Amino acid sequence: MSATAYTAPPSPPPPGNVPASLTEDGFLDGRLRILQPEKGFRAGIDSVFLAASIPCAAGETVYEAGIGTGVAALCLLARNPSIHLTGIEVASRYAMLCEENAKRNGFADHVRVIHSDVKEALRKDLASMPAHGSFSHAYANPPYFEDGKSTASPNLLKAQAHAFGPDDLELWVKVLYTMITLRGTATIVHRADSLGKLLQVMDERFGDIRIAPLYAREGTAASRIIVQGVKGSKAPMQLLPGLVLHDQSSQFTPEADAILRDGMAWRLR
Repeated sequence: MSATAYTAPPSPPPPGNVPASLTEDGFLDGRLRILQPEKGFRAGIDSVFLAASIPCAAGETVYEAGIGTGVAALCLLARNPSIHLTGIEVASRYAMLCEENAKRNGFADHVRVIHSDVKEALRKDLASMPAHGSFSHAYANPPYFEDGKSTASPNLLKAQAHAFGPDDLELWVKVLYTMITLRGTATIVHRADSLGKLLQVMDERFGDIRIAPLYAREGTAASRIIVQGVKGSKAPMQLLPGLVLHDQSSQFTPEADAILRDGMAWRLR
């Protein structure tokens, strides 16, 4: 796995007043300023590592299922300013924040946000949806917790973002598969204990699957995994070395820091 250098995005506007109930959070060492709800689902480093793993090149089109406030999308655009990104988001507040964040960071012309449920992307009769098989890459940070197996957040949007039923993970994978062209990649970040189920649904549709674990510290079990497959490939699966996030002093390792602060790519292939 190799890294490529960060490409500076357009200069964002000077910080303005942050509306009540929102926070302005810095990503990529402050090069991106993202508005997020003070309460509710808040994107974090999972989104940054997910964006770093997408193997997109200049001019390609990318699709995100569940774009949220746009953290992963804008991190990806910061590294590849010439791509065009389309995202779908069911929560209107998050969708509108994503559009505002794209504007605030100078990427309004490169991001299209579709205000709709992820499952609607599978329909062919909606003019608002992009054509199936029209993207070079697709990715998602799906909900992590199964209904009935965790305590739901009192915040409705946060609860919706973290809950999914038994068949929903397969739905997200199906959407990614449907949206990409032949030889396109689909990438998902998820809990490490969901790897078995994730591989079950991805192995039916993808080849050349790469599994990249994320470890909180050296010697610990993986907490997150990033899984990436290629549509139409017959190549075998590979388990990659992965990435350790923190050293013994609880500081980010140089490898993790290069991604989180410097916007370096995390090459899985």
